[in-house]
Amino acid sequence: MADSGSSEEVAVIGNTDLNSSESENNIINTMVERGTALLNKMEINVTEAEKRTGKNTVNMQETYTVYLIETRPAETVQEGGTPAIPDTLWRRYSEFELLRAYLLVTYPYIIIPPLPEKRAEFVWHKLSADNLDPDFVERRRVGLENFLLRVASHPVLSNDKILFCFLTEIHCLSYVLFVVFSRRFTALKHYSEELNTVIAQLLRVRVRVADRLYGVYKVHGNYGRVFSEWSAIEKEMGDGLQSAGHHMDTYAASIDDILEEEEHYADQLKEYLFYADAVRSVCKKHELIQYELEMAAQDLAHKKQQKEELATGTVRVFSLKGMTSKLFGQESQEQREVRLAALEQSIREGEEMVKEKNTECQEFVRTAWADIERFKEQKDRDLREALISYAIMQISMCKKVWGHALSKLSSVVS
Repeated sequence: MADSGSSEEVAVIGNTDLNSSESENNIINTMVERGTALLNKMEINVTEAEKRTGKNTVNMQETYTVYLIETRPAETVQEGGTPAIPDTLWRRYSEFELLRAYLLVTYPYIIIPPLPEKRAEFVWHKLSADNLDPDFVERRRVGLENFLLRVASHPVLSNDKILFCFLTEIHCLSYVLFVVFSRRFTALKHYSEELNTVIAQLLRVRVRVADRLYGVYKVHGNYGRVFSEWSAIEKEMGDGLQSAGHHMDTYAASIDDILEEEEHYADQLKEYLFYADAVRSVCKKHELIQYELEMAAQDLAHKKQQKEELATGTVRVFSLKGMTSKLFGQESQEQREVRLAALEQSIREGEEMVKEKNTECQEFVRTAWADIERFKEQKDRDLREALISYAIMQISMCKKVWGHALSKLSSVVS
């Protein structure tokens, strides 16, 4: 499973001389309880690391690291006996990340053990920051083994079927990817619905506030009329009161400009109200692709069951075909061979269809999630700026209006 078309590092589960790294393994093995959970049934070791060269997705030559891991039954070997031959698998570092992501979303109430660092960080000047440096690679090998041992010794995590599949079956990670991103898209769909609801509520509140604020500002126009009437009976304060009355008239009229400027910020919120619908559309598309993949897999499984039943002559479930066979007799060998050949061809086509749908689903997830991450950064930035700008606008308007009012009223009493 070593995909040379990726720049990510690879872990290898394989068969090597255990003595070559025995001292390092012993250090890590003392950090977990060997007699608990999965470790009571299986020995897990990451035994060595190796550099490899291949081509990446843009067809360029590159060097990456692979790690060798081996698993074997935890059997008591009699003196002079031979230990069981370990099972072997190839794993990329990104696959360890995928396993941990699966554990995070499946067991949110559990503290999931961390992976070793992907890139060398916090190194002093005598240590190399190169990811291919032998010392760094060796430290990561030890860290990867420690991660597996800690997970396998956890009373809950150690019973997870995907963990066991990760250690024993090479083709299980497509299902892990399916589970992880299905849950992520489900969570994203719920988030987009909640975002839509929150922004809609915010806009409705803003409309109510704007209606009331408009009335409050217009009522201030009465101050202008009262100050003008008052100025007529005052000799010393008359000019100041008249000026203050004109200012109140201006203040009452300013609400139109204020609310018009507020509309700009409301439009920014409305944009993300509609963005929430766009996010839900992406989630629905993922659900459709996922459904097509599941249907293709079910159809393939059904055809394989038909082939098995035809080959063995046994029918597991009630069917019209099975009832017909009982009533009118079994098919001839020639008819059976023709049907078997047709089913085999149909199974090959079904396998191609499942492979195609699986590739389509993975490509959709990869590209869609990358854009979703970009969208999240854009949303956070835009909404933060809009809310801050709105607050600054309100403060500025209040200072402007009441600053002028203060100067006019000061002239009245001076």
